[in-house]
Amino acid sequence: MTTFLTLAVNEVLSERPGLQRVQLDDGARAYNLTQLTGMISVGDEVVVNTTAVGLGLGTGGWHVVHWNLANRALHLPGPGHIMKLRYTSLQANIGAAEELHSGLSTELDGIPVVVCALHSQIGVVAAAFADAVPGRRLVYVMTDGAALPLAISDLVHDLRAEELVCASVTAGHSFGGDLEAITIPSALAIARHVLHADAIVVAMGPGAVGTGSALGTTALEVGPVLDAVDAMGGTAVLCVRASSSDARPRHLGVSHHTHTAITRFSHCPFVMAIPTDDVSLAGLSDIQDGSFAEVVAVDVGDVAALLARHHLTITTMGRSPQQDPLFFRFAAAAGIVAAHRVGPT
Repeated sequence: MTTFLTLAVNEVLSERPGLQRVQLDDGARAYNLTQLTGMISVGDEVVVNTTAVGLGLGTGGWHVVHWNLANRALHLPGPGHIMKLRYTSLQANIGAAEELHSGLSTELDGIPVVVCALHSQIGVVAAAFADAVPGRRLVYVMTDGAALPLAISDLVHDLRAEELVCASVTAGHSFGGDLEAITIPSALAIARHVLHADAIVVAMGPGAVGTGSALGTTALEVGPVLDAVDAMGGTAVLCVRASSSDARPRHLGVSHHTHTAITRFSHCPFVMAIPTDDVSLAGLSDIQDGSFAEVVAVDVGDVAALLARHHLTITTMGRSPQQDPLFFRFAAAAGIVAAHRVGPT
């Protein structure tokens, strides 16, 4: 069941577009999504959702501001009539780019689209892509498979600051991108034809949902996204989820999530990017045999040094590139392969 508390704001810890982080009078921390609840100030009493912290889930120990009791009313006008978080008490007039760009081409013109299973992969993809083809435009499309607000992603904030991602589109019920889209295919078209992407990286936001079952994970969206890219005339590039140190056997080597998404739920040709030294990794041959994969092996170099050059600190499940090199090497390979498929300027 959902749990709420009413607490006072003691300190505003940080602010950026779409997000405030605050400390509350009981010592707890909360984040405030300003697109939904407006700005809050020191001394305001706020109703916070404490459910995830109470359950010990991976929210980083943050409550979520649900309402500011200083507001007797709140009016946050939106740009159109398309609602996200529909039929909840937080439904918001976010608008959608489709309202302004109804005549967009539905073709991707062959551009590479890297499809990721985890949010943390996008930072490595973006750094490797930028190193290989400096100055080309990489757009991030965020799905609604995990966190819905883009504003809470420190990684996307850092990628924008380092100019590794030039813009973002939030698809489905995710929100807070530079442009909003109703569906993933529409988000891809918007990224290409409104934001002029040379390449696109697609992934859910922070906080992927996964279980030990074959089908109980939002990572299965990888299969249909690859199919959408192919149907729209793009070059679908799979960012393989792999690990050399995950304590769960189902994620060692190629993750069972990647294996299931590709062999069961993708039906199109795609490029599978592989680090040169890992071409014989267990699980890869099964994917190749059970799908339409074109395997491309590339030299990824020192991924930790790559991230350091771009002032990025990225972990996956708390593990650094030194602690789980395979995860980072596969993500870098996808970025490099995408760079090699970018057309001329």
